[in-house]
Amino acid sequence: MRVHCDVVFPLDTYAQNRLARLPTPAPEMLGAFAVTMPSDESHELGWFDRFADWVASFTSRAWFFALCVLIVVVWAPSYFVFQSVDTWQLIINTATTIVTFLLVALLQNTQKRGDDAVHQKLNALAQFLVSSDTNSPASDELRQAIGIERRESSS
Repeated sequence: MRVHCDVVFPLDTYAQNRLARLPTPAPEMLGAFAVTMPSDESHELGWFDRFADWVASFTSRAWFFALCVLIVVVWAPSYFVFQSVDTWQLIINTATTIVTFLLVALLQNTQKRGDDAVHQKLNALAQFLVSSDTNSPASDELRQAIGIERRESSS
């Protein structure tokens, strides 16, 4: 199952006609950074992104949590199999550390792509609002906000 983040807002006929008559804003109105519209983005995911989506879907289900609980329930009485408490604890500590480390990396990938999609949608909405009402004092603030996530990010 693939996670899909797109939100569709149905437009009535009046809104569609008004949207069609709006002028495309000049690049100088949009600030120093060009805006990437959601429709301009490639919808092809690489193998790592597809794998990260699959892991996010797999680990977010109730039966995955039940499997984790089952592993702990099976591990707890295994104390009697091992002669040393250190070995017994080392097994569960090592296993959980490795799984946690890998899951964090994969789930961060999925979350970052979701955040990027939200930023693109907000930029598209801000660009639409700026182009529809250029005389408002709020349009200057919107103009400055477009692409702010790229200007203020550390990467």
